[in-house]
Amino acid sequence: MNKKIILTTVAVAALTCLRAFAFPEVTIDGVEGFQDTPLEPDGKWHVHDPARPQPEVVTPGDKFSQQATPPSDAVVLFDGKDLSQWRDKNDGGPVPWKVEDGVAISAKHDIVCTNQFGDMQLHLEFREPVLVGRTGQDRGNSGVFLMGRYEIQVLDCYHAKTYADGSTGGIYGQHPPLANAARPPGEWQTYDIVFNVPHFDADGKLLSPAYVTVIWNGVIVQNHQAIRGETNWRVPGTYHPVGPTGPIALQYHNNSVSFRNIWVRPVAVNNEP
Repeated sequence: MNKKIILTTVAVAALTCLRAFAFPEVTIDGVEGFQDTPLEPDGKWHVHDPARPQPEVVTPGDKFSQQATPPSDAVVLFDGKDLSQWRDKNDGGPVPWKVEDGVAISAKHDIVCTNQFGDMQLHLEFREPVLVGRTGQDRGNSGVFLMGRYEIQVLDCYHAKTYADGSTGGIYGQHPPLANAARPPGEWQTYDIVFNVPHFDADGKLLSPAYVTVIWNGVIVQNHQAIRGETNWRVPGTYHPVGPTGPIALQYHNNSVSFRNIWVRPVAVNNEP
């Protein structure tokens, strides 16, 4: 190991210790989380509260929408060949992720698609790595960011607990999933997401929030749920004005998660009675 690697390892360890000191975790019934964070708007739970009830476990049916062929009007963002429609979120350069055997494997940084979408239907498939001895948010952590701002969590929650608002299928830090429909790590899982963008007036005031429906392995885990704002760690969410469209981003969070078969259908909203 050279000096540069040693220094990097020491720096990471130091930062980890500082973060643990500044943001002390608590463990309740085997769930790690926080109770020094703000309360959610309903006033019942802190953001990432380990005492918040765990989602009910529901065994999913067999291979719901796996390898679903994109509809004729879909925009295909990843077909297993390359990631030419994606860029490194950090610097806009080529993505640092690998493509092997038709699968994109997360690495180094988040990636963001070059397309912009508004109201939409999104399909993607992900596979969690098999990690031994990992717990909570360190089990295959990733995420799908709608408009690059609103995260639907990706995590290995198969026979594993974490704070409820950070579970797979949750709107991160805000709304836990209605059920835990996890498959074992190493198996492919599906997200089918319907998303409606937020709307703002000319002065940037929120007129209507974003809404999302998430179907995870054939199980509805978010049912036209209002999003409380941009998602982030230890905060309940705040809106900032955005335009009518935005990109999709996929997260790298120190775990290598695999993705395949990603496509989007722009979907108009018709509010006529």
